[in-house]
Amino acid sequence: MASNSIMSFGVSPFSAMRPRFRVQAQNLDGPVIPTNTVLPSESDSGVTAINGVSSSSSLVLDTKHEKNDSFIVEKNKENGKLIIEEMRKGNDDGDAMVLEPLWDDGYGTQTVEDYFAAAKEISNGDGGPPRWFCPVECGSPLKNSPTLLFLPGLDGTGFGLTLHHKALGKAFEVRCLHIPVLDRTPFEGLVKLVEEAIKVEYALAPNKPIYLVGDSFGGCLALAVAARNPTIDLVLILVNPATSFGRSQLQPLFPILEALPNELHVTVPFLLSFVMGEPMKMASVSIENSLPPAKKLEQLSSNLTALLPCLPELANIMPKETLIWKLKLIKTAAAYANSRLHAVKAEVLVLASGKDNMLPSKDEAQRLARSIQNCRVRNFKDSGHTLLLEDGVGLLTIIRGTCMYRLSRRHDLVRDYIPISMTEFKTAMDIVGLLRFLTGSVVFSTLEDGKIVQGLDGVPVEGPVIYVGYHMLLGVDLPSLVEEFITQKGIVLRGISHPELFEGRRENASSEFGVFDWMKIFGSVPVSGSYLFKLLKNNSHILLYPGGQREALHYKGEEYKVIWPDHPEFVRMAARFGATIVPFGTVGEDDIADILLDFNDLAKIPYFIEYVRELQRGSVKFRDEISGEVASRDIAPPLILPKLPGRFYYLFGKPISTKGMENMLKDREAANKLYLQIKSEVENNMGYLLKKRQEDPYRNFIDRKLYQTLYPRSESDQTPTFKI
Repeated sequence: MASNSIMSFGVSPFSAMRPRFRVQAQNLDGPVIPTNTVLPSESDSGVTAINGVSSSSSLVLDTKHEKNDSFIVEKNKENGKLIIEEMRKGNDDGDAMVLEPLWDDGYGTQTVEDYFAAAKEISNGDGGPPRWFCPVECGSPLKNSPTLLFLPGLDGTGFGLTLHHKALGKAFEVRCLHIPVLDRTPFEGLVKLVEEAIKVEYALAPNKPIYLVGDSFGGCLALAVAARNPTIDLVLILVNPATSFGRSQLQPLFPILEALPNELHVTVPFLLSFVMGEPMKMASVSIENSLPPAKKLEQLSSNLTALLPCLPELANIMPKETLIWKLKLIKTAAAYANSRLHAVKAEVLVLASGKDNMLPSKDEAQRLARSIQNCRVRNFKDSGHTLLLEDGVGLLTIIRGTCMYRLSRRHDLVRDYIPISMTEFKTAMDIVGLLRFLTGSVVFSTLEDGKIVQGLDGVPVEGPVIYVGYHMLLGVDLPSLVEEFITQKGIVLRGISHPELFEGRRENASSEFGVFDWMKIFGSVPVSGSYLFKLLKNNSHILLYPGGQREALHYKGEEYKVIWPDHPEFVRMAARFGATIVPFGTVGEDDIADILLDFNDLAKIPYFIEYVRELQRGSVKFRDEISGEVASRDIAPPLILPKLPGRFYYLFGKPISTKGMENMLKDREAANKLYLQIKSEVENNMGYLLKKRQEDPYRNFIDRKLYQTLYPRSESDQTPTFKI
């Protein structure tokens, strides 16, 4: 092995892959060769063969079934059909791996240097037909995970997901397509190769989706396969797809590249480096955001310096003849895919870079959104063409935030949910870092004996639990609340949110990955009886704001007014499962901003009402007249006037157990009585906080920061507050 970084792609025990089947794959122009064949390697590291062809790269091959394998899939030489032989099934009821909140997704542990190291290793003497491999870093996925096939871009190495292997390996069975440097398989041949792979996967698990992640050229390949196989459940993730190749900014340079003398080809990698990716973002992958600015600048400089020696490797990955071939191949692929967009029935997510200097990806994303019937877009304005090799949001995070992750044909946000990872948590907290810094939140809870304590000791650990409270102006109470539960109790609050966040009406072809996507990553589900039922059945911790957007977008003079519906449906549902209900109050909105113009004021502006009505036309309505004031649709974000920040306070009341209260399912009067008690508790909690915060010596932002300057403490230590 050339380096330790390449060792990570070495052969691992089969248990790390959790292989389910053996495939006898037929090379495009050769005989059927069992994939568990091991041929002598040109490397001294001991390398398995890939689809019967040895490789000097250290990769893991899907081979050799274990005794508990469910199937063997073989290809019949005579008729080319797939024969599925059911074998002794494994123990499907065995222990399944479970991810806890703040699990390690490994994002940032692999860098672009690792990509170049792996690409160099696999490109040495790289021959043979295109084939699939499984990166060792992906490890063992969760039980019943779907398959993800990665289709590479211009480089063809298959290592474009290097930064994402560890995270994706938890949620998918990952396989990557490698197209050797010397391979000249035509586009139709590559389409058939991918088709064969998805048909094998479909035969093994017809109820699971198959994910195709296509990077640049791979995007064309994914679209072509999807168009030819409309009956197979495919989910396409297209990263700066090369369907816009005909409008590439580099079109005038392509004839020059073909005429370039061989001795000058070594300069091409340096030219490509300026158009393929954003060097600053590529070098920032492993740098912690929490570092001081000087330290971050030092690491960035070091990483940029380390990347320079890697650039010449592009000449080995794409020698002149290969580069010319690939450009012609992309031209064919783009024409093929564009002519069949109308036939694509798969779910499609297009990721487009705003600084793609190779393709007009942002404009192309808008075109694809108009041309494909089930297509959504996420833009990344500061990224270059090689989006997946740059610092930013992990691919698994993007898939989950856009609600594209599912385990079967139907979406189920409870069953399919993966807890938030450590990287996701840190990234989200950085996004709302200014708000957290300004508000310095303090949390209190109530023990069983009625004693109020600082912290969340009074909050139940065992679910199901419903936390019912007041929604502050614009929902600014959410970030600190969610953070406290994750850091103190390791609990992910599953928020019940407005269904508009999940219907796609807020999305368009210029949508960027933002706050609504992060809400889904943190576990939000649309408000509905069925989802509340599923969450309670799953013993979840549920965050419920009965006042919803009417409470969060209230009018002047309605600060801390509890605006709830008139019927207590969540109480009856809680009683059905014997859930615990925890009423809570929050105060502090009046310490950060005043409402300058509310809906009633804005309604006096010409055309404003027509604009609001247009926005509401066709929107999801889940409240009716019997819901009372909370059902009002006369709401809009108010115009606010910020002020010197105060402090946020949260108080969780004494838990109310509904065990043994099944009579509430039929006794509406009893349910309504408990409902009014909960509402009263929320109001009492806020009244307590409004009174006690007057005694807080550090309620004011300046006083708080002076204290922190004079008495520096660890992040876990809070600035003192009022005495309980």
